[in-house]
Amino acid sequence: MLDFKFQTPVIFIIFNRPDTTKKVFEAIRQAKPPKLLVICDGSRPDRPDEADKIAKTQAIIETVDWECEVLKNYSEQNLGCKNRVFTGLDWAFEQVGEAIILEDDCLPHPIFFQFAQEMLDYYRYDTRIGTICGDNTPVGYSRTNDSYYFSLYNRCWGWATWKRVWLNYDVDMKKWPLVRDNNWLHDILEDDYAVKVWTNIFNDTCNGLNDSWAYRFTFSLWMESLLNIIPNVNMISNIGFGKGGTNTFNREDPRANVPNQAMNFPIQHPPFIIRDTLADAFTQKYVHNPDSLPKRIKNKLKKILKA
Repeated sequence: MLDFKFQTPVIFIIFNRPDTTKKVFEAIRQAKPPKLLVICDGSRPDRPDEADKIAKTQAIIETVDWECEVLKNYSEQNLGCKNRVFTGLDWAFEQVGEAIILEDDCLPHPIFFQFAQEMLDYYRYDTRIGTICGDNTPVGYSRTNDSYYFSLYNRCWGWATWKRVWLNYDVDMKKWPLVRDNNWLHDILEDDYAVKVWTNIFNDTCNGLNDSWAYRFTFSLWMESLLNIIPNVNMISNIGFGKGGTNTFNREDPRANVPNQAMNFPIQHPPFIIRDTLADAFTQKYVHNPDSLPKRIKNKLKKILKA
C-alpha cells in the first residue's frame, strides 16, 4: 500500500507470458492507478499454443479490484513488437496526456510510481526533458548524491513520459539518411566508437533487421535534443530473461533480474540540467556495447536463426 495519492495513468503492455504479467500486475494493483490502459498483440499463426497463453494473460486484467477505468487495445492479428507497441502507444496517448509505461516483464519497486509521478509533475512544462526512467542497470555508477541524473540514453524498462514527447515518434526514421550521411551523429554522441555502434543499430533498424520500436524512439528523442531522467538507484527488475523473452533470452546477461530498490525521499533534484557524460560513457560501455560477451552471444544466435 502506497502512502501517497497516486493519480497517474498506467499503460501496461502485455502479450503471452501470464507468469511475469501476474507479478507486474500485482505491483500495479498495489499502486491502484485510477486509469489502466492495456495493450496486447495477437497470436502468431505458426505458434498454435500462443492464443491460449494470450487468453490467460488477458484474463489477469479482468481481476482489477480497485476503482479504476480500464481501457483495452487488443489486436486480433499479430503486429509484431515494433508495430504493436507504437500503434498501442499512439492509441494510449490519444486518451491521456501523460503516463507510466510498464511491459509485462518489468517489475517496479513500489516507490517507482511515486518517483515517476513527482517527476512528471516537476518537469511537465520543461520541454528539455523526454522521459523519466526507472531502470538503472547494470548498477555501479554514481557521480553525485542527487536522486537522478540527465542522460542522452532513454531506458524502456519502466518509464514515463508526456503526450508532447510521444507525438515526435517517427516510426520510419525519415531523418536518418540525412543525419548519417552528414555525420550529425558525431555531434550528438561526441565519441567515434559510439557513432559506429549507433550507425550500425540505426542502419539495421531502417533495413528491417530488427523489430525494435525502442531504437526508433531513441532516434526520435535525439532529433529533438531531449534528455532523459535516470535514477541513481535501480527501481525496475527485468524478470523476463530466459525462455519466452523476445530480446531478453540470455539468463547470463548482467542486467537480468537485478533487484529493484527503493529511492530515498524527498527527492534530491540536481542543481542544473546538464547531461552527465561520464554516466553516459558507462551506459554506452555496459548497455549499448555490441562487443560485450552477452551481446556477442545474442548477435551470433540471431545470425544463426536468420540463416
